[in-house]
Amino acid sequence: MARARFLVRGLVQGVGYRWFVRRAAERLGLSGVARNLDDGSVEVLVQGDNADIASLELELRRGPSMARVQRVDKSELPHEIALPKGFETD
Repeated sequence: MARARFLVRGLVQGVGYRWFVRRAAERLGLSGVARNLDDGSVEVLVQGDNADIASLELELRRGPSMARVQRVDKSELPHEIALPKGFETD
C-alpha cells in the first residue's frame, strides 16, 4: 500500500477545498485526512494504490472552482503515522 503527503498552497482555505479532496479520495477508494494548516495551506495525508494516489494528485492541482492552487508538493509519508480507515477532514 502506497502512502503520500501533499502540501497544497494558494487560495485553498475557505473555498471548500478539504470537502473537494474528501469526495475525490472517497471516489478513488483512498484513506487519509485533509486539514488546514496555520500558514493557509492544506495538508493531505493519503494511503492507497499508487495509481489512485496519482489520480488524487491531479485533482489536488485542479481543486474546486473557487480555489486557486499555486503549488502542490508531494513527499513520502512514513508508515509510523497512523491514518484513519476512511477519509476525514479536520
